[in-house]
Amino acid sequence: MIRNYADLTSYEMGQIVREETIVLIPLGAVEQHGHQAPLGTDMMIAGAMPEYIRQEMEKRDPDFPMLLFPAIPVGLSVEHMAFPGSITMKPDTYYHVLYDIAESLHTHGFRKLVFLVCHGGNRPAVELLSRQLRHDFGIYAFILSSGAFSHPEVQATISEGNSWDFHGGEMETSMVMAIRPESVKPSLSETGYKAGGYRGKNAVNFSGPAALPWMGEDLEDCHGRPIGIGGNPAGASAEKGRVILRRSAKELIPALMEIRDWEI
Repeated sequence: MIRNYADLTSYEMGQIVREETIVLIPLGAVEQHGHQAPLGTDMMIAGAMPEYIRQEMEKRDPDFPMLLFPAIPVGLSVEHMAFPGSITMKPDTYYHVLYDIAESLHTHGFRKLVFLVCHGGNRPAVELLSRQLRHDFGIYAFILSSGAFSHPEVQATISEGNSWDFHGGEMETSMVMAIRPESVKPSLSETGYKAGGYRGKNAVNFSGPAALPWMGEDLEDCHGRPIGIGGNPAGASAEKGRVILRRSAKELIPALMEIRDWEI
């Protein structure tokens, strides 16, 4: 049975066969997603995806042993700090936050953790963490990505001609419209700038606000403008978002079933 971790009492937790139960930990972020989508885009997706996963898994196995941990709202977003409102942890802070959560779960007998990455910038730290957890505690930490953005059904939601869509673009904006439609401001939609088309003398790599590949001559030239890999979000809709969320959840089911059967 899939249940919400935080809804259980300590007594109920004690009745769970914890060494056989997967704990799914969604990883979000608070960062700019263009003018039209909220700062909490990744956080909202991280909060919503587990329920979509639950719905899809219950079609296959109503007794699937998994707990849904509360989404971690803030992650590694240093590349967005030139944009108002973005929040980031330092890499070592983020690593240790997740490490401490995992250590606590290990203390209570859990052996299988799944980190659901809903912001790609979080993944490098989680990859390092997963190896360390295996070494320190014998925990099996798996990493899954939340968006099936390359799936044909998802690609079919993108408006014709919008061929370079990703961060803060049509797909992500559609997902938020399916979750929290009131938080999206379609009238503010603006096409993003393609990565690699930089003009700035400081645009060297993808390492921070002073070195962003979509910037102009200085920070002031693009302060607050859409990030450079967004495509055009104007065609976003809640209907498209539900398609993306359902398909993304469905694509995760085989991996989760394999993790369940993984011998430890």
